[in-house]
Amino acid sequence: MASLGPALLLALPVIVVMLSLLQPQWAIWQHLSETVLWDYISNSLLLAFGVGIGTLILGTSLAWVCHHYEFAGRSAFEWLLLLPMAMPAYIIAYCYTGLLDFAGPLQSALREQFGWAYGEYWFPEVRSLGGAVLMLTLVLYPYVFMLARNAFRDQAQSLLEVSRAAGLGPTGYFIKVAVPMARPAILTGVALAMMEAFADFGTVEYFGVSTFTTGIFRTWFGLGNAQAAAQLSALLTTFVLLLLLLERGSRSKIKYYYQGQKHHPQKRLATTPLLSALLLLFCLVVLAAGFLIPLFMLINWVWMTGAGQFDGHFMTLMWNSFGLALAAACLVLILALLFAYGRRLRPDALVKVPVTLASMGYAIPGTVIAVGVMLPLAWFDKSLDALMQTWFGVSTGLLFSGTVFALLLAYAVRFLAVSLHQVETGLERIKPSMDQAGLSLGVGPLKSLQRIHLPMMKASLLSAILLVFVDVLKELPATLILRPFNFDTLAVRTYELASDERLSDAALPALSILVAGILPVIILARAMNRDPR
Repeated sequence: MASLGPALLLALPVIVVMLSLLQPQWAIWQHLSETVLWDYISNSLLLAFGVGIGTLILGTSLAWVCHHYEFAGRSAFEWLLLLPMAMPAYIIAYCYTGLLDFAGPLQSALREQFGWAYGEYWFPEVRSLGGAVLMLTLVLYPYVFMLARNAFRDQAQSLLEVSRAAGLGPTGYFIKVAVPMARPAILTGVALAMMEAFADFGTVEYFGVSTFTTGIFRTWFGLGNAQAAAQLSALLTTFVLLLLLLERGSRSKIKYYYQGQKHHPQKRLATTPLLSALLLLFCLVVLAAGFLIPLFMLINWVWMTGAGQFDGHFMTLMWNSFGLALAAACLVLILALLFAYGRRLRPDALVKVPVTLASMGYAIPGTVIAVGVMLPLAWFDKSLDALMQTWFGVSTGLLFSGTVFALLLAYAVRFLAVSLHQVETGLERIKPSMDQAGLSLGVGPLKSLQRIHLPMMKASLLSAILLVFVDVLKELPATLILRPFNFDTLAVRTYELASDERLSDAALPALSILVAGILPVIILARAMNRDPR
């Protein structure tokens, strides 16, 4: 029962956003429908489905290549291809803008080499909807790659042998057997990538693409109408929830069975020198596009700007960012332990339903959560201030909205699912007989958690803290909206400098975020590469 209150609190922002539809702002909706609403809808859908298709093709093909073929560098690419996960989409967008824009080094070199002038040649526009799809695909394909590779690895050698006996070649086996068997994992990865595309703010805002996330920001701060922003948020949330329902409904009537741990893993196919070189080149091009080139751009910009940026202001940004991320990671871990252990002790609907609602925040964009957090906190602060002035003649001001508390609440809503998954995975490895043994020795649930479960879950707890820490460090829209006055983080400072077209100055905070994000990715890669047997 101790988990019921916190679970309802974390579910409150999404509930508030959805309830805003009960009081429609007709004048604002008419204005939006006559101007930009259909751009928001069409661009958001095209962005999400474009990223879904791109990550499906790229992630699945890379997973199959690394699983099915033996070629030079394969074992290294199994974890190197996960590194783009550490690259926030808005940072890769800044890097490629600096590289591919009219004043960038690539176009400048082409003009110098061929003597072209402005307007005499065509070059693809990176600041476009297509450019946003490409940027997001390059950093989100690891979701599909990771899940698809694990699914391919779970398929038995006997499947391959039977398909060969039936006359299927490598391509036929991939299309008719391997992909259909891995379909749940692949679709889950695609759905995650599409939800991240729906949630993106930094990339589309910088590229000038009108989507729901930019529309929510403009409606709130441009039109000054928080209620209309909440209703746009509710519409976006509806799209995200429909996507989740479609993903689950697409496999609701299909059953997938594996032979368990006793099957023999598939043997990789030997490759000719030419095929080995082609597969190596394919993996290297994707890794370079999604990680190495942006990393080189950031390092080059930091080298150009020199050590002058390592000043007191940068150290303040580091302190704000890392302190906030650590506090949020610890808070979310405590909540995840409370919810996961509560469900273990009482696996009934009274605990399960609120915790499930509270853990849906990862599917909700940060912009939406920021709106859902700000509205009830602002209402509470105004009501309390009016009450205190009426009774005691004292103004309490803003106690919760516009403070670090609002940020921590938003982070808890957004990233609880990440920590909860890690904690529940760790708890599931502990047999219920351990709990019963503790009870038989007179050890209650709280002491059992402290003395038995926590020591056995050290790896899961560390993973939970690291993953949430890096997610908070990269989070932009919620931090941008809810941060206290004169309180900046590395992500906010990167966004502000890039918005002012000071890309070289934005490189140092961007590189700091990237370096911090690499460690959890390496840990995740090591966990993936363990022998499943």
